[in-house]
Amino acid sequence: MSSPEIASLSWGQMKVKGCSATYKDCKVWPGGSRTWDWRETGTNHSPGVQPADLEEVVEKGVKALVIGRGMSEALQVPPSTVDYLKKNGIDVLVLQTEQAVEEYNALAARGVRVGGLFHSTC
Repeated sequence: MSSPEIASLSWGQMKVKGCSATYKDCKVWPGGSRTWDWRETGTNHSPGVQPADLEEVVEKGVKALVIGRGMSEALQVPPSTVDYLKKNGIDVLVLQTEQAVEEYNALAARGVRVGGLFHSTC
């Protein structure tokens, strides 16, 4: 099963190929996507993305994970979150969201089992 392409990205909205939903923030993995609802784990811009935000995507067997920090990179990603991924043998890229989507799509096009968490504002 391949990772779905991010079909479009603009401030406050993202579309995933093969999905009718428009996301503000989303999680993607091989074979699927869904809204990334920060309220589920109490996520805020600071301290930022926590391992609990990633668990669902990690459980899908990804080999790489791309995190988009927002258009202005306001979303923090603490070292402990990066360490969590590395300890699970997952390559991680943390980038501004437009760059993150480009990298994610490139990895997906190459057939890498890649997942992503993308914040489309701030």
